[in-house]
Amino acid sequence: MNRFITNPTERGRFLRFAMVGVIGAIVDFGTFNLLTHVFSVKPVTASILSFTAAIVSNFIWNRFWTYPDSRSKPIVRQLTQFAAISVMGLLIRTPIFAFMDHQLIDVAQGISLSSLSVQQQESLAHNLALACAVGIVMFWNFFVNRFWTYNDVVR
Repeated sequence: MNRFITNPTERGRFLRFAMVGVIGAIVDFGTFNLLTHVFSVKPVTASILSFTAAIVSNFIWNRFWTYPDSRSKPIVRQLTQFAAISVMGLLIRTPIFAFMDHQLIDVAQGISLSSLSVQQQESLAHNLALACAVGIVMFWNFFVNRFWTYNDVVR
């Protein structure tokens, strides 16, 4: 862990990975809100679909920007590894989201944010729950991808 803090190359990779994560979060949240508000998809289902869209975006950005020096593995193999890690992340994320979503809806309704409608309170709770789940899974994704998917890059 210390080498990630002291190695400027690894710090740069982590920062690029984090920026890719921000782009992925925009894809994730945008897709999630589009699905729930425009198409009335249930929040947990929308979370899974938005996560999948973010996986595709994140893989492309990480493959070509964060780890451009990772070319000893075929792209299909890396995509498979990245997707497997992401699916494991989804398995971590989904129960966290579901639990947090219900808790935050109760909190939002309990404090009766008078300036917000019930639908707006629920939307706020959905997005806060998604943000918590995404934050937790980001660390899983970075470290497992760094040591498995992109283990061919020099440290």
